[in-house]
Amino acid sequence: MQKKYQVVIEPGEDGWLVVTVPALPGCITQGKTISESEANAREAIEGYLESLIKHQRKVPDQRRVRIREIAGEV
Repeated sequence: MQKKYQVVIEPGEDGWLVVTVPALPGCITQGKTISESEANAREAIEGYLESLIKHQRKVPDQRRVRIREIAGEV
């Protein structure tokens, strides 16, 4: 089964790129480059989903997550 998830890649304080997966709470990884971050994200997502299946938990669907830009006054 192949599932697609959106990830958020942002710079961390230590120079690494931090990757989170909004549809999978607690699924976080990092990498030094975008390529490494994406590869690590793929591995983290697969491990997360394998654990859910092993423990007979529901696999979250990306469609339930909405990612939007919101402006705020400074």
